[in-house]
Amino acid sequence: MNKNIKSLAPEIVWKHFAEICAIPHPSGHEEEIRKYIINFAKQHGLEYIVDEADNIIVRKPATPGMEDRMGIVLQAHLDMVPQKNGDKVFDFEKDPIETYIDGEWVTANGTTLGADNGIGAAAALAVLEAKDIKHGPIEVLLTATEETGMVGAFGLRGGELRGDIMLNTDSETEGELYVGCAGGLDANVTFEYKEDKTDFAGRTALAIEVKGLRGGHSGMEIILQRANANKLLFRFLLSAWERYDMQLASVDGGGLRNAIPREGKVVVYVPTSDAARFRSDLAAFEKTVITEFDGIEDSISIKAVDAQRGASVIDRDTAKRLTKAVCGCPNGVITMSIAMHGLVQTSSNLARVVSENGEIKLQALLRSSVNSEKEYLAECISSVFELAGAKVVLAGGYDGWKPNMNSPILKAMQEVYKVKFGKTPEIMAIHAGLECGIIGGKYPKLDMISFGPTIRYPHSPDEKVEIASVAKFWDFMKATLENAPKK
Repeated sequence: MNKNIKSLAPEIVWKHFAEICAIPHPSGHEEEIRKYIINFAKQHGLEYIVDEADNIIVRKPATPGMEDRMGIVLQAHLDMVPQKNGDKVFDFEKDPIETYIDGEWVTANGTTLGADNGIGAAAALAVLEAKDIKHGPIEVLLTATEETGMVGAFGLRGGELRGDIMLNTDSETEGELYVGCAGGLDANVTFEYKEDKTDFAGRTALAIEVKGLRGGHSGMEIILQRANANKLLFRFLLSAWERYDMQLASVDGGGLRNAIPREGKVVVYVPTSDAARFRSDLAAFEKTVITEFDGIEDSISIKAVDAQRGASVIDRDTAKRLTKAVCGCPNGVITMSIAMHGLVQTSSNLARVVSENGEIKLQALLRSSVNSEKEYLAECISSVFELAGAKVVLAGGYDGWKPNMNSPILKAMQEVYKVKFGKTPEIMAIHAGLECGIIGGKYPKLDMISFGPTIRYPHSPDEKVEIASVAKFWDFMKATLENAPKK
């Protein structure tokens, strides 16, 4: 296993990416990576500020003869999604990411890599360090806690940035320029339940575990129609309620709000005399699901294993209402865009279901490039859960980023790419929540483009970044800076 990613070209970018990977920086725990950036700015004599939202802005003056160019903001986020395989022993708050070269890709050993958005941040730092790039005034904006609510973008104050153009580096297919993105909204759901006692005599405790799903980014990869662990768990429970004298003890499904759930577990009690039949039904259900997702999922595992007995169970009425509501909750692709072929317009991801201390909490992330559709989807999901007796709070809403096809930087980047690589880049919109939408709301005159190298399977332990695309991304960034429009 070749772990020497610093030997890859361009070395200046991979050096910074390796240093970023060595510093734990999951969402909400970005203190050390922030210190690293501050020390970097001091070492290179660069002006910097840390604002009230913990964003960092580092400034570099124009090179001689480029003072008449529009100021460019290079933007990335500081945090990464902390996801690991179930059998991987790893502490994202303490352990460095274990990167290695896998053929034409760089990936990580059993965890997310953090190329989303560490590669973009590394390239921005490389620009600040480099002495051989001609450029106008440069600002590097590194935002805090993007992955769990775009906290830094929301907290960024108007008037802080001086630039005219923002190049967001959080896109994930080289050769594509993104000019628009979806808005988002969180649906936070709470069921309250009674902790009923149960007579454990003659009953068997079983943990139903869903594993092996591919998961992934709930915006970028929702179109792939991958299985959702939460939906699978409760789909089986829905049929089981009719066939068994079953009790639901606990549920723990999914994880981060913007990751398609890969794993989940519920603990149930069934009569010992029915345990063998229950296992047989689950095995049949697993075969059904494997058939349904053939060609999409290749490692589905839905098993029942013996579980430890707890002190109580969720009252049966709440458990049944929960089951029906989860099954009825809209999930996945809702509508496709008519204006742009192949673009998801509206979607929902039922990301989390967990029970603890008399409450069951659920979270769904809704996305849409059409605000009215996003609002109607929120009403639909709220209706399902409110009819089931739950409390629903809608929060964290943000609008999308409307494309500007007359953008000066779009025209410049199209021309630069064609000269360098012999073809015109694709112009795209993305079904994900780029920070451009929020930042653009605070800086309405800011001309924006999002681009990046090729990253596959972000937000999952399969995440990887294509080595050759990083080199092209870097060359394109440098050429764009050298050909920035004049003021």
